[in-house]
Amino acid sequence: MLRIHFTAEDLARTRVAVTIGAATETMYGLRLLRDCAARALPFRPWRAAVRGRLGERARPVTSLLALDGPDVDLTVLMGDTPSVEEGIDNLLRASPARLRTEFEHIDFHPSQLPWARKLAEGDLEALRDFAAGLTACNEAIVAPYWSSARAHLEGVRSTFARTLLDGGIERLLEGMCAPMVRWRAPVLEMGYHRNVDVHLGGRGLVIAPTVFLWREPRLLWDSQDDTAAPTLALPTVGDAAAAATLWGTARTADRSLGALLGRTRAAALKVAAEGCSTTELARRLNVSIAAASEHATVLRNAHLITTSRRGKSVVHTVTPLGAELLGSPPTDHG
Repeated sequence: MLRIHFTAEDLARTRVAVTIGAATETMYGLRLLRDCAARALPFRPWRAAVRGRLGERARPVTSLLALDGPDVDLTVLMGDTPSVEEGIDNLLRASPARLRTEFEHIDFHPSQLPWARKLAEGDLEALRDFAAGLTACNEAIVAPYWSSARAHLEGVRSTFARTLLDGGIERLLEGMCAPMVRWRAPVLEMGYHRNVDVHLGGRGLVIAPTVFLWREPRLLWDSQDDTAAPTLALPTVGDAAAAATLWGTARTADRSLGALLGRTRAAALKVAAEGCSTTELARRLNVSIAAASEHATVLRNAHLITTSRRGKSVVHTVTPLGAELLGSPPTDHG
């Protein structure tokens, strides 16, 4: 049993995140594909659609999936950003101490231990291989459904927000993810392979709805920052009805949007929904940077995306009109 102990200050500081992050959702998706959980009814259409998409480019990540126990905590290493590109930037800036902490205790396959050690030591080539592999995995199994997944997660978050407004934080804790999570004030309990007590100590808790988790919530925390609030990843796809919108409408929506905008610009609008730079847009569309810039200009002139500067890069995001066209709520990437 895992028990999370709250104080009054923790209750006041508990919040609901928009997403656990594209990187962590990708890792959860890989685990789903490998384990029998992917055969669960809600995920069968997704599994059938993406099986066989993972090619050689994905091997640096798929080969590192832990034999048993937890995988690498990519939320700590890459953040909860909905953009894989931003997550990779965070990974490449991670300190050697943080990398060692996250990699050295993972139960990797013996054949992968030498390369895993390079990752843990911060070897730049190994990190770039890992980043390229994660990008390939994301493109194969998560990105085709990311727009509908974001809309689903926003819906869950809105439900949580209404519960919070109507009944307060304790009502939210009582109702979320039952019966897997139980609120017995002032302790939140959930199943775990051993008895663990986590005292939040005034840090609060981040509740992160996720798509590619099945049944078992997971508690993530930064062992190098004792001031950071732990994150509770909650599964939100519990039945076939919830999954139908995620897997069943993606291709139909893609065809309709493609007919309206053209396939490439429809794809560009979907990428912008995640927040992206022109370089990432070019890479995701497999076009030149100049062509990506031209597509972005057309979408911006049509008031479907907006462009702002972030450091040395420009970032494209969808406008409310663009989000409505995609069938999902706009997201604040600032």
